[in-house]
Amino acid sequence: MNRRLLNILLIAFAIAAGCSYIVFRLVGSRLSGTRQTSTHVVAAATDLKLGTVLRDADLTTIEITGTLPKGAILKKENAIGRGVISNLYLGEPVLENRLAAPGSGGGLAATIPQGMRATAVRVNEVVGVAGFVTPGMHVDVLITGNPPGGATAQGSLVRTLLQNIEVLSAGTDIQRDAEGKPLQVQVVNLLVTPTQAEILSLASNETRIQLVLRNPLDNTLNKPPGTATAQLFNESSPPKPVVAGHTVAKPAPSRVYLVEVFNGSKKSETKFPAGENKDKQ
Repeated sequence: MNRRLLNILLIAFAIAAGCSYIVFRLVGSRLSGTRQTSTHVVAAATDLKLGTVLRDADLTTIEITGTLPKGAILKKENAIGRGVISNLYLGEPVLENRLAAPGSGGGLAATIPQGMRATAVRVNEVVGVAGFVTPGMHVDVLITGNPPGGATAQGSLVRTLLQNIEVLSAGTDIQRDAEGKPLQVQVVNLLVTPTQAEILSLASNETRIQLVLRNPLDNTLNKPPGTATAQLFNESSPPKPVVAGHTVAKPAPSRVYLVEVFNGSKKSETKFPAGENKDKQ
């Protein structure tokens, strides 16, 4: 091999090595720029039910790459001692909106949103919709009784008092049945506003209460007129609305007298309303 050819090969090798190095640096910088950082966040070390007060043993840390969930907690001390207001499951990140405010503790009180109240309603198997009223369900509250002033000719009256009320707890347990079986309870706590709490407290003392289960996705508020006992036995006409213990009756149609006058081959008609009094002379 002559000297000139050897020089050409050496130069070509040097150029190829330089190009390879430049490409390697460019690709390496591009990859390092797109590499996502990872962060350690606090997560549940076991399944945690609603109302649980978090301990150190209930928590662990997991590594999350990329964007963190909104409200993720980075330090265990920021979660210990706070109540769980929504069930957490093994390995799930602990978020701020899943915990009660610091210092509020756990149990039922920690699950009550700000501005709302929990009021207890004593129930039996029928009132509690045969045990199927569980936390998270929505119900309507019906009352049955006699209006103020004593018994009425219509009998007992029933009307819808409150609608679309969330069930906060059933009985002494604020958990759902793990097997989905109905629980027979004696007390149901409803989530209401302060005004609704006053109304429900008065109704509990003065009337009989019935809970009516509804679809949680159904937010429609109807205006049922109420029903009296007498209307249940009236088969000739549909029930009429009840207002303050009285039925709203439609006014009876006025009677009209028809007078026909014949004048030869001509005929004329004149109508006179019944009950029309004429001045006597």
